[in-house]
Amino acid sequence: MLKEFRKFALRGNVIDMAVGIIIGAAFTSIVNSLVNDILMPPLGWLLGGIDFENFYLTLKTGTPVGPYSSLADAQAAGAVTINYGIFINALISFMLVALAMFILIRAINRLQTEKNSKKPAEPTTKECPFCFTSIPLQATRCPNCTSALE
Repeated sequence: MLKEFRKFALRGNVIDMAVGIIIGAAFTSIVNSLVNDILMPPLGWLLGGIDFENFYLTLKTGTPVGPYSSLADAQAAGAVTINYGIFINALISFMLVALAMFILIRAINRLQTEKNSKKPAEPTTKECPFCFTSIPLQATRCPNCTSALE
């Protein structure tokens, strides 16, 4: 069983998947920083200083009784809240990841299309119609069977 597991774990697909997961985790931290540190502050400023993370709906107040100035205050008081602002941040983050993946895959597809659309190299040999061996294009007689070629 140990040999079988080792064979499975060292297969190329498993290693490729592990690398993909690690890169995905690193990419997630980059996108989270982009959303939280770059996009949300100006968006909040444009909306009049609103911070999406503090958008919540109080279902049940805690102790002390609200209103609370921030989500952290509400949670510290033990209030039950629906945190739709955090959901908005997660949604924007998801959209950015999806957009980044779309752009990346589109670029890869374009590179592959360009690679596949390149004109193939001109052949330098032809096949002798008599002995079916490969001979130079300029040959007028086959060096193998000595047949005259057109």
